[in-house]
Formats: sequence, C-alpha cells, structure tokens
Amino acid sequence: MQVKILYFAGLREALGCAGETVELPVGVGNVGELRAFLSARGDSWQTPLSRGNLRFAVNQRMAGPESAIGPGDEVAFFPPVTGG
Repeated sequence: MQVKILYFAGLREALGCAGETVELPVGVGNVGELRAFLSARGDSWQTPLSRGNLRFAVNQRMAGPESAIGPGDEVAFFPPVTGG
C-alpha cells in the first residue's frame, strides 16, 4: 500500500525533505508502525522521528499513533507549534 507522507517545520529541515510517497510493507497499518518503519532507515531518520512531542495527522485530521492508515492516505508529521 502506498501513502503520501508530509514533514513540516523543523522536522522537514532535519530530514531534508518536505514529503514523499512510500510503499509500506505488510504489517504497517497505523501511524505508530509507520513512524517505526521510517525510523528504521537509520540515525538521520530515527533521531528526529523519536521526539516524544511529535504530532500526526491522517488526511488532514489530528491522529494518534494508533490511528489506522490505508492506501492513498496522507500522513503528516509535525512538531508542536509555539508562538509568541
């Protein structure tokens, strides 16, 4: 199954890309499993994605690690936003 992934703010800068389309292996069916799959790419991915305060959205709706993802879904990863 393919999903579109978007990376925002400091996460985009740390990973060096704004987004990608990824073919997921069998067994990756929720946001938490997707996060683990992407983190397994190596340290340059694991460190930014291991932040405990990351936020997620599936198809532009806030989501949690247990939120299901399906073929063609858009999954966004972003750090919390602060303002002043």
